[in-house]
Amino acid sequence: MGNKQKKIKERRKKELSKSEKIEKALEQEKEFQKQEIKFLLLGTGESGKSTFIKQLELIYKTGFDNEKRELYRRTIQKNLILHTKHLIHGTEILGTKIKNETKKLTKGFLEIDETKPLTLELSERISKIWEDNGIKKVFRSRSTLQIPDSASYYLNDIKRIMKVKYQPTDKDILYCRIPTTGIVKVQFKVNDFVWTIVDVGGQRSERRKWIHQFDDVSVLIYVVALSEYDQKLYEDETINRMHESLETFDNTANNSYFLRTSCILIFNKMDLFEEKIQKVDPRTCFRDYRGGLNAEKAKKFVSEKFKNLGQNKKRKVKMFFTTATITRNMTKIFNRMEQFIIQESSKKL
Repeated sequence: MGNKQKKIKERRKKELSKSEKIEKALEQEKEFQKQEIKFLLLGTGESGKSTFIKQLELIYKTGFDNEKRELYRRTIQKNLILHTKHLIHGTEILGTKIKNETKKLTKGFLEIDETKPLTLELSERISKIWEDNGIKKVFRSRSTLQIPDSASYYLNDIKRIMKVKYQPTDKDILYCRIPTTGIVKVQFKVNDFVWTIVDVGGQRSERRKWIHQFDDVSVLIYVVALSEYDQKLYEDETINRMHESLETFDNTANNSYFLRTSCILIFNKMDLFEEKIQKVDPRTCFRDYRGGLNAEKAKKFVSEKFKNLGQNKKRKVKMFFTTATITRNMTKIFNRMEQFIIQESSKKL
């Protein structure tokens, strides 16, 4: 009889212990949910969303490990071949003259398999092609040819990139673009909060996946490449990129899921925008713009168009202007974002 009661007591003790563990786990989960902020990071292709994520890794995590750096090393060297192909193709499209020596170097280049390792011999060939003034002229017309702005960054530094012990720097990685496909979910500890960032591809084919990420979103972040007002979509060269971005933001921000969701607009690529506006009038994109080649007027004009689409009686839209590849800029942005989020959260208590 005594043994039976003893066994019953031990079983109850185990059950109580198990129950306490479950309750503790539920409390921890509840506490985590209080501190967790779920962001949905959106924007059209090449707006700079991936750079946004990389900066969070640099500032709030340990940065990039050797495995990631090796991945970026291979991507950067592959992109050097692709960039050169685009530039050579650009000379044909624009009818740009290049030196006879350069023509010899470009012969058969378009057939090169960029998935294979970049050899020293091929890198020297690329370097000589890049030196041609005609090739440089094509690069200056890159907005009409789907050539990335970062191409010159790598082509100018190809000798460093081709060193045997080359390992990409943080800056190299920030400039390197690997298009987001599918859904990327990452978490960062930011002071007293856990930021859960859901990043989905910005290309048209990827946007249909956005709808599945709307549940429990605390903040909508929409990234706009301010410099792309004179560029066309990669997928459809009849559509202006800024027009597409405005339409996409309108459809997203005014979706029934987001009408009460805090909204942050990040206007990226300010450096390229300020460089471009010295030569290209925003009227190429907006017929109602009258500010001329004035960066401040153009910045205000474009940002107000986005703000007016997203702001309503139930929520305000917070705007930031930055160059996402500059870490010190993004550190300030993240600090100000956190302040905004705390203010918005306190209103809902």
